[in-house]
Amino acid sequence: MTRRPIRILTIAQNVPGPVAVSRLVSDGAAAVKIEPPWGDPLAELSRAWYDELHVGVRIERLDLKSPEGASTLRGLLAGADVFIASHRPGALARLGLDAESLLGNFPALRYLNIVGNTAHPDHAGHDLTYQARAGLLAGRLPTTLLADMIGAERAQAAVLALMQDAPGSRRIVGLMEGLMDFAAPARHRVTTAGGPLGGGNPAYAVYASRDGLVAVAALEPHFRSRLYAALGLPDGTDLAAVLGTRTAAEWETWGTEKDIPIAAVTSYEIPDTQKG
Repeated sequence: MTRRPIRILTIAQNVPGPVAVSRLVSDGAAAVKIEPPWGDPLAELSRAWYDELHVGVRIERLDLKSPEGASTLRGLLAGADVFIASHRPGALARLGLDAESLLGNFPALRYLNIVGNTAHPDHAGHDLTYQARAGLLAGRLPTTLLADMIGAERAQAAVLALMQDAPGSRRIVGLMEGLMDFAAPARHRVTTAGGPLGGGNPAYAVYASRDGLVAVAALEPHFRSRLYAALGLPDGTDLAAVLGTRTAAEWETWGTEKDIPIAAVTSYEIPDTQKG
């Protein structure tokens, strides 16, 4: 017997919700997303990413404060298995979209809300402030939206878990809670400056090559000894000078040949020659 796809109704915007829904749709779920009349802010940040995440997702633009929008919403809720939001509880309550209201009126529904911090779900925040509180900022904007992407993973898992629960079940996913697990290496001073994986080990570091950066991760003793033997250097020697003699790609090829973990550093930065 063919299993019916999970039917998702989502009002979650920005990153965690759309990423989670995109993955669920890729696995066979059917999703309807309600956006405000002005759309999802993610479309303004990156239209390409927004389009990528909404393949197979039906978009409805509704004013949920209007009678017409509320009526359309009720019809969509009646046919959904899971409702997903990414809003502060106070905002959901003002719209009548809190868990108590929806599950009381739609007993077949399951409910998921993605918040910044489950201890203080009505506090304002974004990925940047969560990373700041977790100790993951190093004086510059982060390379990725770590809290959001971790939250997406947890939201996807929460939907699958909800489908194993009885109708009327609810779950909450906190971005900060997921992020703290990833902050553990820094919290325990493993990856902070001078730590064993934070620059204190010359065989585990990032160096300038002739044309870019190269990462060396000869952490285990057999990799470390093989590295220094292949370079003809005493163990513990700083590698900056020798790694500056070849390109990053050449070092990566050399590492593969010697069975040593070395990789050219991929960069998504705009080259200086292309900056205004």
